[in-house]
Amino acid sequence: MRLVAVSAKSGAASATIAQCFCYERTRMSDKPPAPSAGLRRDMEILEVLAGHGDDRDTDGFGVSWIAQRLGREKSQVSRALRALELEGMVERDAVTRRYRLGWRLFALAARSQQARLVQVAAPYLRRLATAFDEDAYLCVLRGNRVLTLLSVPSSRAYHRVWEGITVPVIMAAAGRSLLSEWDGERVRELLRATLPSGLDSAVGSEDDWLAELAHARTAGYAVSDVELDDGAAGVSAPVRDHRGIITAAISVSVTRAAPPERLHEMGAVVAETARELSTALGLPPSGHPVAACPEPPGAD
Repeated sequence: MRLVAVSAKSGAASATIAQCFCYERTRMSDKPPAPSAGLRRDMEILEVLAGHGDDRDTDGFGVSWIAQRLGREKSQVSRALRALELEGMVERDAVTRRYRLGWRLFALAARSQQARLVQVAAPYLRRLATAFDEDAYLCVLRGNRVLTLLSVPSSRAYHRVWEGITVPVIMAAAGRSLLSEWDGERVRELLRATLPSGLDSAVGSEDDWLAELAHARTAGYAVSDVELDDGAAGVSAPVRDHRGIITAAISVSVTRAAPPERLHEMGAVVAETARELSTALGLPPSGHPVAACPEPPGAD
């Protein structure tokens, strides 16, 4: 009996110790994890790149300006930006050397289907895809590349997935519409930085590009015979935000051979759809774009 009593006491003590141990572990697990200083610094950079929603944010920010804004060393910010660029979290414009938020952040937003632009544009793309029985896309410009945020397929059995993927601006039909209001010298600088040497007629010369951009400004749409998909041509039109600034483009990939007049008929429909989408995004009914944006902070 005595031995049993001791064992019982020992068992009770062990149970008490075990309970205390479990309680202590629970208390420890309830503590929030220690913050990561490196992650916090990276988030501060992304917050700066997210901007303030005004016109100067369009072309991104230079390393010096970001460092000054954060009160940090330029070399430290430069290293952090390079690391973020490798992960697609930021991207650097090849011409201006300014940084902006990267394709991966926008791809994540596109996949979540929560971005307002994607949500508002979806029914307009469906309308185009149904009207022409061709794939329709919503694209934005990121540096010297075009990112597809949303695609709506036609009735074809085969489709290539483009959402979240970037392609060189010179190879995307939407590129003409996205660049349509750039001045000529800026377009030339971009093309010289991106066009391959020994340029062939499939991409076009600088003068061809400038002529196509002039047509896009006048007609409100662009027709291109350069498509990365299996299309014979592409038709696109710019989409404007509430300030009248081109913020995206919608395009239709034309897979069936069509005469030029048919492509221009499609262009008129795509342009009208883009105007309706722009109005839905807050552009005044007059449709007048705002004055040219001031120069963003220096790229040094």
